[in-house]
Amino acid sequence: MVCFYSVNSQILSILIQTLFILSIDITGKIRYQELFKAFENVKNLGGKAWEHAVAIDFFNGSHIQDCSIHCFHYQQMFECFFKPILETKSQFGAYSKSHKLNKLLEEVISTTAFKTNKSKYRGDLIAITVCAEEYRTNFDRDCQGYFDSVAVCDDLIKELIEFEEKETERRVDRAKREQPPIHKLS
Repeated sequence: MVCFYSVNSQILSILIQTLFILSIDITGKIRYQELFKAFENVKNLGGKAWEHAVAIDFFNGSHIQDCSIHCFHYQQMFECFFKPILETKSQFGAYSKSHKLNKLLEEVISTTAFKTNKSKYRGDLIAITVCAEEYRTNFDRDCQGYFDSVAVCDDLIKELIEFEEKETERRVDRAKREQPPIHKLS
């Protein structure tokens, strides 16, 4: 049984790495809709995260110079991804009303099995949250600084997607093991 689990774990790791490789386009930019493909048209906040990912990919391919709309959708994509993780993987089965990405990350870490170095992402998550909060009023944005924060937080997205996939697989395996045997009547 341990060998079988080890092989499944290795296959899952290879599939995740392949997914990340396929999610980068020829310009080297991440294709967010590919990262969130598992949530395509899903009727929950995960599906909304995918919709924001599609919008981000559109903006990445456009000639819009103001990065504030990108920032708004990036923050929304993150928030819409944090919340279903909290809803489905946390010990409480719920999420707060906070829109602050650093607070949502802290919730995910404290209420689920997800672990990461939150100090690596804290400042960048705060920068993205502030950028999104000011996107309608601040037109003098440091876009290079914002995209530097995005580059750091993209690693967190990958960690969260890997966690989400592994946790979902564990829940499915547990449900299969706990399912009572079906006896045929003769």
